[in-house]
Amino acid sequence: MSTAYGLLRGSRALFAAARSAAASAPKSAAPPTKRAPAAAAAAPKAPKPAKQKKPTQPSGIMKAKPISLALQDFVGETEISRVEAVKKVWAYIKLNNLQNPVDRREIFCDDKLKKLFEGKDKVGFLEIAKLLSSHFVKSA
Repeated sequence: MSTAYGLLRGSRALFAAARSAAASAPKSAAPPTKRAPAAAAAAPKAPKPAKQKKPTQPSGIMKAKPISLALQDFVGETEISRVEAVKKVWAYIKLNNLQNPVDRREIFCDDKLKKLFEGKDKVGFLEIAKLLSSHFVKSA
C-alpha cells in the first residue's frame, strides 16, 4: 500500500513540474506580421450592415389553430395555440381556487370545466393538455 501511495505521490510532482515547465517555456518564434501604416489603422472602419432575420412563423404547439365551440366559449377566441389554451385554463383554475388544497395536483371541475373535460368532476394536472387536445380541430 505504501508503494502505491508513493507512486501516486511521485506522479503528482512530475505532472506539476511538467506543467510549470510548459508554462514557462519560450514560445516558438512566430513569423513577423505585416503592419498597416499608422494612418490606415487610425481610419474608422465602416460598420457592417446588420443581418435581417426573417420573422419565423410559430409551429407545433405554438401555432394558432381553430378550436371547438366549447373551448371558444371558454376562451373567447376562434383560434388559439395549445400553449395559450392551457395557460388560460390554469389562470381560470387559480382565479377560482379550484385546486385541491390537500393535493395540489388535483383540480376540481366546476360547470365550465366539466364542459371542457368530458364531464369529469376531478382531473389531474397532467391530464389537462390531453383533455384539451380533443378541442383542437384537425386540419387537412
